[in-house]
Amino acid sequence: MTNFTLAATMAASVALAAPLSAQDLAAQNFKVIGIASTIPVAIYDEKPFWTETLPEASGGKLTADLTPIEQMGLDDQSMLRMMRLGVMDFAGMDITKMAGDDPRFEACDLAGTAPTAALAREACAAYKDVLNERMETNWNTKLLAIGASTPQVVWCRGDVASIDDLKGKKVRVFNNTLRDFISGVGATSVSIAFSEVVPALNNGVVDCAVTGSLSGNTAGWPEVTDSVFMLPLGWSFNVVAVNKGRWEALPAETRTFLEEQFAAYEDKMWATLDEGITQAELCNTGADGCELGRPTPVKLNQPSEADLARAAEIVRENVLPGWAARCGADCVEDWNARIGAVIGQEIAPN
Repeated sequence: MTNFTLAATMAASVALAAPLSAQDLAAQNFKVIGIASTIPVAIYDEKPFWTETLPEASGGKLTADLTPIEQMGLDDQSMLRMMRLGVMDFAGMDITKMAGDDPRFEACDLAGTAPTAALAREACAAYKDVLNERMETNWNTKLLAIGASTPQVVWCRGDVASIDDLKGKKVRVFNNTLRDFISGVGATSVSIAFSEVVPALNNGVVDCAVTGSLSGNTAGWPEVTDSVFMLPLGWSFNVVAVNKGRWEALPAETRTFLEEQFAAYEDKMWATLDEGITQAELCNTGADGCELGRPTPVKLNQPSEADLARAAEIVRENVLPGWAARCGADCVEDWNARIGAVIGQEIAPN
């Protein structure tokens, strides 16, 4: 997909989402804290939505001041707490990073459980009302849209071509379920903020780091790594949420308008993900046609059948039991009925 095509897709989304009553909207300006500015979701979805799509669709009535999280000096894990306090009106965030407050927030992205984007979307859609209920009840926050990043894979110094090659290494992770998987591999997990990973890899603080196949490219990771082990470990689900008090104070027609806009925005995020998967391979091999990232070659190592079998074993023995222990029997029942039914897997009750 060319940049022209992406722009056309975005324009089409605006046209489809704009209701006839847009001219009747009351003027509003929103304070928005965005996700890390170097990842594709921020570049191709989040920033255009707030700075172009929403103002244009609303005839200039709805505008936003968007600030990426790294510019605010906020920690990812604190975003829901900030939302509850009303520090910002809207926010983009990786929902799995909130799992320290509620393990349900990583339920639809348990490491290694959904190998394709289509399956990941279906699984998370089946769980979306649970996520929203927890956010509304405990965090005074409403879930408006949910998307995902390109497959979460392992970027490494040196040539890492199998699960066995990861044994004994220090691996950057960003949530508890990845920590469970890396433990099952026989490696040591290290929590490092996304913006600090490049120096950590460059200085040997970690040997490898997990992020999206395109996110790592746009953030410059090929400059400090030699290989990418392409075992899909998850999707780093990104959500858009709003402070519930701010939302309920909006006129009813504005809320309806925004719901339509965010439905289109959610579709746009998944369309960008589909294109990003193809673009990641082009950009990470330095091939012609790289437009969403940087054409910087790095060795891509595909998992073998033995790796896939071992990964499935780690999911059964480490990932699913680890999450069940953190979340409890009610979570397991909900997960089996919703996500498990979609992906064809079940967590055994304790």
